[in-house]
Amino acid sequence: MRALNKGNIDVAHVSQIRIPATYMRGGTSKGVFFKLTDLPERCQKPGEARDKLLMRVIGSPDPYAAHIDGMGGATSSTSKCVMLSKSTQPDHDVDYLYGQVSIDKAFVDWSGNCGNLSTAAGAFAIHAGLMDPARVPANGTCVVRIWQANIRKTIIAHVPISNGQVQETGDFELDGVTFPAAEIVLEFLDPSDDGEDGGSMFPTGNLVDDLEVPGIGTIKATMITAGIPTIFVNAADIGYTGTELREAINTKPEALAKFETLRVAGALRMGLIKTAAEAANRQHTPKVAFVSKPADYVSSSGKQIKAGDIDLNVRALSMGKLHHAMMGTAAVAIGTAAAIPGTLVNLAAGGGPREAVRFGHPSGTLRVGAAAERVDGQWMVKKAIMSRSARVLMEGVVRVPGDSF
Repeated sequence: MRALNKGNIDVAHVSQIRIPATYMRGGTSKGVFFKLTDLPERCQKPGEARDKLLMRVIGSPDPYAAHIDGMGGATSSTSKCVMLSKSTQPDHDVDYLYGQVSIDKAFVDWSGNCGNLSTAAGAFAIHAGLMDPARVPANGTCVVRIWQANIRKTIIAHVPISNGQVQETGDFELDGVTFPAAEIVLEFLDPSDDGEDGGSMFPTGNLVDDLEVPGIGTIKATMITAGIPTIFVNAADIGYTGTELREAINTKPEALAKFETLRVAGALRMGLIKTAAEAANRQHTPKVAFVSKPADYVSSSGKQIKAGDIDLNVRALSMGKLHHAMMGTAAVAIGTAAAIPGTLVNLAAGGGPREAVRFGHPSGTLRVGAAAERVDGQWMVKKAIMSRSARVLMEGVVRVPGDSF
């Protein structure tokens, strides 16, 4: 089929292609889910074609930062793609690969996991028929053994089943999500390092470091690679209370620039990058979070959060902006660090040993459990546990121009 362009030159149209896809919410994030085998053949393996396809699906790069021409929502919580396949790993059901799509730049960050969408990955595995039917009960709980391919870790999702189908509705409430749904319990096994090099949970070897940050000075920092590489600092050391909402930071370019400088300094110190320039194409990791002792505040929904109901306050940035709630992987990092006496997170929570922590975030509160122990002089955490929910929002096909990848 041919048509005339504005210059009256005869040009050929390129048809759109149809790719089976499911749009899902998981925790406080949402993204486009694919069965790996449904992608065009050249996109079933890592490389430029796959990245271009996912960027076109989401609508990136978008200089308008709106994702009008794609499935993304122009936030770090909504610019996400997931691919699942039957697992190639022993004793696992599915392999789960996650791509964080940059909003305004042309790249997909594969350096970490999304803890929130890990919830939806378990549910999608059942929806998409990737589970052995013998492992899915008629009623009860289906235990989905997920191999997280980005970080080479195991996640166990306990997904409720009703009449042979994923139960999605329920009365479980999650701050940051408007409506209640069915509870899904996630277990993050052996989250003690990020899987990149099998290194220590604390890359510097210290629970607390003096981190020199250009333009800010030397500040205390706990740098950990549990769940996702994260840099924790005290809110007071960078001029905050720890009770801030998104508008207090995301509307101030100078504040965001300082956080990015802090992130780059921490990434260099943790050995995640070799030069500061590499950070531009590694936006997803590490995360930056600031902590403070419990204090009253009003959440973004107007809910009163009382100091007596939480152990500490935490605010975290993702993809250069303060997150509206809390990333699931960062929650694992928070729970892990809180369990280890002497970290900044542990000290903000009151110090001493603990196996669970409830923290305040901009949308409300979240509880995460983790138990730590010392093995041969090294701190180890065998498991971190938290509850989230997931729901299919739409299913069918996504369309992309055939020449976009």
